[in-house]
Amino acid sequence: MFCSRWIAASAPRRVFALGLLAAIAGFSGFAQAQQGTPIKLLVGFPAGAGSDAIARTLAEKLKDQLGAPVVVENRAGAGGQIAAQALKAAAPDGHTLFLSHDHSISILPQVVKNAGFNPATDFVPVAGFATFANVLAVSGGTPAKNLDEYLKWVRTQRGGKDTIGVPAPASIPEFLVKMIGAKYKIDVQSAPYRGSAPMTADMLGNQISAGIASVPDFIENHRAGKVRIVATIGSKRQALLPQVPTFTELGFANLEDLPYYGVFAPVGTPQPVIDRFGDALAKVLAMPDVKQKLTTMGLTVAYEPQGQFAGRVRSYTQTWQGIIKASGFTPQ
Repeated sequence: MFCSRWIAASAPRRVFALGLLAAIAGFSGFAQAQQGTPIKLLVGFPAGAGSDAIARTLAEKLKDQLGAPVVVENRAGAGGQIAAQALKAAAPDGHTLFLSHDHSISILPQVVKNAGFNPATDFVPVAGFATFANVLAVSGGTPAKNLDEYLKWVRTQRGGKDTIGVPAPASIPEFLVKMIGAKYKIDVQSAPYRGSAPMTADMLGNQISAGIASVPDFIENHRAGKVRIVATIGSKRQALLPQVPTFTELGFANLEDLPYYGVFAPVGTPQPVIDRFGDALAKVLAMPDVKQKLTTMGLTVAYEPQGQFAGRVRSYTQTWQGIIKASGFTPQ
């Protein structure tokens, strides 16, 4: 009697224990399958661009933390749209991830009629690792050393008209060009490029007199005096550019939120895989040589776990949704 009662009472516990052991065994097998299997890190811009350099810096260290090769794969074109579509099509097994900044995730879906992906339903944030600033820079062919001098040069030497390069059409830099023109009452048009590298090349060749891109895109040429950064977004000045005022200081509104860099996975990727990659990324970012290198590139390095990073993405997307709508822009 006692024995039968004990068996009946303990049955649910034994079922739970067996289920738990099966889950642990399943995860263990999954983790072992991950070990040594190459991980593809998609980048939406060409080799040599800022995003590519960042990805390769991280990939080199991540392979040791993950026990598997981390291969950077450039799927350049359409402002990261091609890489984003590749992520959507990838199996959610942890073997394909997407290193991206804000444009591909927060902006593209708002400015393209059919982007071919929806970050909210097709992707899951893995972790964030840095913020940066978009900046306005003038080429060495202009005499301007600050924004006021650039505006004066445009009005007196260019008849109040100029062209400002941007790395991609319908990007934050393009909306900044519109805001500059409206605030200072000058006729400035954006010249969209396929990435920051060709745009910067034209600035160095004095084919265009100004451009807007990220700090990592301009910082080396700024240090060399080949271009001059004259304004930056953000609520405070950049540590690498203490003499350069923010657009907020110059009277612009809603430009306090900084663009972000992070890693994304296809929706459905197992949470243990996401956690494992996030933990590895946190360890890599804590390495002094990695942090120094990324900081030198113009990034503010700060690891953000999945939940925190997801909140940043939502907030940033909402801010620019309002700006884009107010501009009257029609998705193309």
